[in-house]
Amino acid sequence: MAGSGANAAIETALRYHEATKHSEASLRGDAFSLDWANQPRPFKIYRDLESVTLPADALSPESDAPPALETLAVTADDIRAEGTRECVPNLGILARVLHLSAGITKRKSTAGGDMYFRAYPNTGGLYHIDVYLVAGDLPDLPAGVYHFGPHDFSLHRLRAGDYRAVLLEASGDHARLACAPVIAISVSTYWRNAWKYRTRTYRHCFWDAGTLHANLIAVAGVEGLSPMTVLGFADSTVARLLALDPKREAALTLTALGHSTSAAPAAPPLSELALETLPQSGSEIDYPMIGEMHVASSLSSGAEAAAWRGGMPAPEADAGQGEVHALEPTPAGDLPALSFAELVRKRGSTRVFDRARAVSFEALSTVLDRATRPIPADMLEPPGTTLLELYLIVNAVDGMQPGSYYYRRREAALELLQEGNFRDAAGRLDLGQDLAADAAVNVYTLCALPAILERFGNRGYRAAQLEGGIIGGRLYLGAYAQGFGATGLTFFDDEVIEFFSPHASGKSVMFLVALGYPDRVALGLGR
Repeated sequence: MAGSGANAAIETALRYHEATKHSEASLRGDAFSLDWANQPRPFKIYRDLESVTLPADALSPESDAPPALETLAVTADDIRAEGTRECVPNLGILARVLHLSAGITKRKSTAGGDMYFRAYPNTGGLYHIDVYLVAGDLPDLPAGVYHFGPHDFSLHRLRAGDYRAVLLEASGDHARLACAPVIAISVSTYWRNAWKYRTRTYRHCFWDAGTLHANLIAVAGVEGLSPMTVLGFADSTVARLLALDPKREAALTLTALGHSTSAAPAAPPLSELALETLPQSGSEIDYPMIGEMHVASSLSSGAEAAAWRGGMPAPEADAGQGEVHALEPTPAGDLPALSFAELVRKRGSTRVFDRARAVSFEALSTVLDRATRPIPADMLEPPGTTLLELYLIVNAVDGMQPGSYYYRRREAALELLQEGNFRDAAGRLDLGQDLAADAAVNVYTLCALPAILERFGNRGYRAAQLEGGIIGGRLYLGAYAQGFGATGLTFFDDEVIEFFSPHASGKSVMFLVALGYPDRVALGLGR
């Protein structure tokens, strides 16, 4: 099922996953320390490119915007009903989409300089994901290939002309790309993350692209753009279009935005570009397994991409044995009125949880309901397909016994696996940190990795990590929309599986998010 070539040699992904696991021994034997003098800059900045400043006045909050939790309530029917009406974004719509998915939302001055916080959560706050746009002629933007610069809130043009047909061919003629007036591309510059996380950065590429896409899918939906993310494409073609350095950067996803009844014209000749960017830092260290994993999970042609996508059976859970709690999400009429724009500007990452304050079962139900709504992506077809399963450690939720739980997605219910106070265990699984021990709930996304690789090849590793990041991003959004907090955490891989076994035996961890109320006293915010 995985096809032929490097992508089918799934031992590469299994070897990479095993090599990048955290364990007690790996942490104790690691003498690595951060080289602060060599910290990379947080932006990719091109020299001497023509720029289009995005309209800041388009970011003003709209009084009639729907509640944020309503924007996350996408259904499989919503995805299927892509619509055929003309929906071509203008520069104002693109400004909102880019700002609320990848833009700067906060600045903080420190002794070491200004810190810039983006719209989406990111490992280490290092923001190694960039967004490019490949557009046809729009009402107020000429056709071209553009890089979004968060630092100056502008689009920087790499190429003039309509190159959407290049992406259509690279994807194997994906139907949504064929009618999209704009296609967004997410790209990682490895070193901006590897400076701190080294070889694990390839995991983080898709974690961080996933949290960005949680925002992108939601805000593009608000704007009526019917987003669809495509993970199946010929990698070298997209890299050449964007003039990426294949040893240092990688295109991760394509996302169709909008709908046009006019087909993309034939693309201009794809000339080689020599584009200069400011250095990331004084020197860069290469971690070979990152590049090896990317090459091994690459597709060589549009035909291979078309054969790759879709068709993964949903995980089959065993019949429930424990007590079951059916979710009770907040009714639509009672949702907090916070708009998506207000939510993104409010969101952060909780650094200290208040272990004395419980989350309501209704609030947890709403978070889980929104986080697990269908994701519009080509590896999750038909809509509603998932590669992942959710496991929880519940420390403090009103109406629930503390313990470990499994989320039965089809029934929208939580099954009790084992009752008990597992705060210490949760802290241990989070590399011995207090955050997971103090949180009200810890949500782990797990998958049957061998089965995914058997179906999708090494690229299935990208798919599972990306879905984990999107679910993680939605968990953040669902928590902050209801007035509490969240933070993404890392973990001892094998110990997590052991903790949830025998139910989780043979599975792999993709993502972890802790949820709960912040400890305002510890944060110096008073009561």
